[in-house]
Amino acid sequence: MISPKLIAFFVGGVALLLLALSATFEVNQTEQALLLRFGEPVPVRGLVTEPGLHFKLPLIETVAMLDNRILDLETPKQEVLASDNQRIEVDAFVRYRIADPLKFYQTVGTVARADNQLASVLNSAVRRVLGEASQMQIVRDDRVALTAKIRDQVDHEAERFGVSIVDARIRRADLPREISEKVYDRMRTERAREAAEFRALGQQDAQQIRASAQRDATVLVAQAQQQSDEMRGQGEAERNGIFAQAFGQDPEFFSFYRSMQAYDSALKTKGTRFIISPNSDFFRYFDQPSGKAAAKP
Repeated sequence: MISPKLIAFFVGGVALLLLALSATFEVNQTEQALLLRFGEPVPVRGLVTEPGLHFKLPLIETVAMLDNRILDLETPKQEVLASDNQRIEVDAFVRYRIADPLKFYQTVGTVARADNQLASVLNSAVRRVLGEASQMQIVRDDRVALTAKIRDQVDHEAERFGVSIVDARIRRADLPREISEKVYDRMRTERAREAAEFRALGQQDAQQIRASAQRDATVLVAQAQQQSDEMRGQGEAERNGIFAQAFGQDPEFFSFYRSMQAYDSALKTKGTRFIISPNSDFFRYFDQPSGKAAAKP
C-alpha cells in the first residue's frame, strides 16, 4: 500500500513541473512575443524579440506570438474605371511587416484578420488612385508614380493596425477580355492591311524589275543578233571576195571546185529522187576532166 507521504510528494512534484512549464516560453527566430499581464503589456519586458527560452509569471502573464517576417498579401483581380471611362482589370499585391506588436494585437490580433483589413485598404487605394488616371497613364506613362502613390496611401491607412508597408505594386493592368479581343482584332486587321500593302509594293517592284530585265535582255539579244548579222555579212563578203579572187586566178579550177561541191550536196542520200540526163552539163566533169563538152561525131 502506497503511503500518503509518497502520494503527496508525487503530486507536489507534478505541480512543480507544471508550474515550471507554465513559467517558460520559447521564441523562434521568425517570431516575436508580446508578454501581457491581465491583457496589458508588461512594463520593460513586454516585447520579446530575442529567440530562445524566456520566463514569465505563471497564471498571471500570457504570451501572444506574432510573426516578425515580411508578410505577403495578394488581392484578387478587380475591375477599375479609369478617368477616360476605360475599364481596366488590375491585379495588385502588398508586402508588410508588424511594426507595432501591441497595436497590431489590440486592433486585428491575427495575421488572417490583418490580411482582410489590408486587402480592403489596398483595393480602395487602387480604385481611388487609378480612377484619377487615364488608361495610357496606368498602362504605360505613369505606372511607377501611380504605384508609389498607392503604396503611400496604403502605408498611411495601415498605421492604425500597427503595420508598416514594405512594398505595394500593381502586378498586371489589362483590358477586360471582350475589349482585349476587339483591340487584338483591330490590330490584326491593321497588320493584315499593312502586310497586303507591302506585298502589293513588292509585287509592283518585282514586275518593274522583271520588265526592266526583259527589256534589257531584248536589247542585248537584238544587239547580239545585229553583231552576228554584221559578222556573218562580213564573213560572206570575205568568202565571196576569196571566191572571186580564186575565179580570177584560175577559172577552170574554180569551176571544177564548185562542181565538186554541187555533186557533194546533190548526191547525198536524203530520200530525194530526181531524173536528169547523164549528158547534161551538170555531169560534164564525169566524162571530161577538163569539163569541156565532148565533140559530137
